[in-house]
Amino acid sequence: MEEGLWRRTQDRANASESGWTGPADARRRVLHYRYRFDLDETTRLARLQLVDLYMLVSVAYPADELAVHLAAVSESLRTGGWQAAGGEWIRDDLCCTVTEHHEHPEDRRAGRRLPLGYRCAEVVIRSRNYRPSPQVARLPWTVLDGGMRVKDRRGNPQLVPDLSELGQLLPFQVEVGCGMSVEAGIPPLHRLHEIYRVTDRRTGAFVLDVGSDDFLTDLLTDPEARMPVLTEMFRACLRAEPTRAHAALASLAGAGHLVGPVITNNFDGLHVRAGLDECYVRRYDEAVPLVPLLPQARALLVVGSHADRRKVQARARDHGMRVIFLDPEGFHGSDGRWTPYPLEGVRDRDLLCRREAGTALPELARRLGCRIPEPAT
Repeated sequence: MEEGLWRRTQDRANASESGWTGPADARRRVLHYRYRFDLDETTRLARLQLVDLYMLVSVAYPADELAVHLAAVSESLRTGGWQAAGGEWIRDDLCCTVTEHHEHPEDRRAGRRLPLGYRCAEVVIRSRNYRPSPQVARLPWTVLDGGMRVKDRRGNPQLVPDLSELGQLLPFQVEVGCGMSVEAGIPPLHRLHEIYRVTDRRTGAFVLDVGSDDFLTDLLTDPEARMPVLTEMFRACLRAEPTRAHAALASLAGAGHLVGPVITNNFDGLHVRAGLDECYVRRYDEAVPLVPLLPQARALLVVGSHADRRKVQARARDHGMRVIFLDPEGFHGSDGRWTPYPLEGVRDRDLLCRREAGTALPELARRLGCRIPEPAT
């Protein structure tokens, strides 16, 4: 199963990204998808298949902008060969529904009032034999009810050249973000932002302009052409192999220097494939579940994890653990250019090593006398 959910709204607090200029600006775009994959073993070679697809795109725009958006959706349905049937549009094993609201029922339930002249619409695309459970259908609105994510205020950590100080804080626990996955060849999160037209990577602005939002029109016009793009993250996770950084963590765990499961919101399974236990904390409402912070652990090493799971680090500090970040605070894009990506949640007493895991973790393991096996191929 692969699932993604984004909410983009206009508010004073995110004016630089959303273009908010005043109370009359309340554009909203919510996108939620769930893909279920399985093996087709009816052929000589088993094939990976996308067997269930569910996609919700819900928007709120001024009425004139929404009319332009819906006209583009209707034209894409016609161009794409969808056939109207009983209030739905059918194309092979997919169906699509388009619903317009003067006031969205979820806004009415939550007591949200959009400015005068705003209208809402949502497009649902799904496999014909799949209907979401009530919990799945409500998830985007549960997330929206939780309010927008507020950026953290960065502290002044102590910069260190390597992880040698961690050797004085054994045993330690680890929280892993996407950095090690990127090193394994899995695209970073901003690639999904590009695919689903969530954020304009060139400017950092939210895509809340009807003229820039061509996600639905592309998908409805030619679903077959878009499916390889929509599923590229899952295929990349499936093809990726654990790296020397994963092997180094496994060797540190084998020696007793690393204790407890890997705390992570990654869905690629690379830690498990490297022989490590995993505590999965990915939650769309940003409510991080209880994590097993062990009484013997003296530090939490945070590897390539940025804003979304700051509560894990806060709990570690409350637990009396030293927090050490291993993060280059940037990444090389597909064009080779270096893009800065500063940490938000780092605090004054934290340590920060601006190196990549692929070199820093094996170096730490060697310092502590651990043998690093070559990753299996």
